Amino acid sequence: MKPPSGAQPLLELRGLRKSFGASEVVRGVDLAVVPRELVFVIGPSGSGKSTLLRMCNRLEEPSAGEIWFEGQNILAPGTDLNAVRRRIGMVFQSFNLYPHLNARDNVALALIHVLKQPREEAHARAVESLRKVGLGDRGEAKPAELSGGQQQRVAIARALALEPAIVLFDEPTSALDPELVGSVLAVLRELRSAGMTMMVVSHEMGFARGAADRVVFMESGRILADGPPETIFGAGAPQRIREFVASVEHR
Repeated sequence: MKPPSGAQPLLELRGLRKSFGASEVVRGVDLAVVPRELVFVIGPSGSGKSTLLRMCNRLEEPSAGEIWFEGQNILAPGTDLNAVRRRIGMVFQSFNLYPHLNARDNVALALIHVLKQPREEAHARAVESLRKVGLGDRGEAKPAELSGGQQQRVAIARALALEPAIVLFDEPTSALDPELVGSVLAVLRELRSAGMTMMVVSHEMGFARGAADRVVFMESGRILADGPPETIFGAGAPQRIREFVASVEHR
């Protein structure tokens, strides 16, 4: 889908395809994300959502198509993939924190080893990132001393510390107990208010309704609908989407 009128895409997928052996899981996807936009991707399991997200920073290599980011085709030969990934942050279902490091050091690790920042500067930036996710006072805590929601917020802080242009979230609340989901969604709301560009794959329909600029519905590797929440969740939405949303909300 074309981005909102007059806006230049920050990230644009053109004819993107991905096959695993004989199985094609993403089938010719076109999608553009503009700065400061929150795009929510929904759809049934196996529809290609996570694979699509992972191709955006080449954690999965596309089988065909183009990925344009900040005016550059990042599939072109000679692309500095490390530089691209510093600009395209990613937060996964699993927190992937180092259990022997405290929260501050988990966040600072990439700053020290990837950006080559002095340790003191990296620690200060890590604490600031933790503050942004409501954990400014938990920098000394090890992952085992934090709830699942707090661990996921450390993972978000780790992505933010690299000052990305866009952050991709792959089911960021799916591994959390229901009572912990709200704290992570609150961080996403604050990031949206601060102008962070985000793509979120999730089943949190209420959050998508209230916070997303656009909602993309995928099924069988294709985008079937792409529009504002009121269109995707409205009474006039295609029956397949209404059935899917009802099935998720009634679990």
